[in-house]
Amino acid sequence: MEELVKMSPKGQLVVPQDIREKEGFKPGDRFIAVKLPDGVLFKKIEMPNIRKITEQVKEKFRMRGVQ
Repeated sequence: MEELVKMSPKGQLVVPQDIREKEGFKPGDRFIAVKLPDGVLFKKIEMPNIRKITEQVKEKFRMRGVQ
């Protein structure tokens, strides 16, 4: 599936709606840009929830009596 997209003055690209829906892309999703010899590939990646991880670490330290 190929669709034409246009870059905004801010450097933003809009993923066409049918592709967003098919791939399950949501606002806030993260992508890595990979430079290829003939273009750029954008790959969706899963980022850890830093806030959740921080709270888990803090809780473990609280359980050990460390402030």
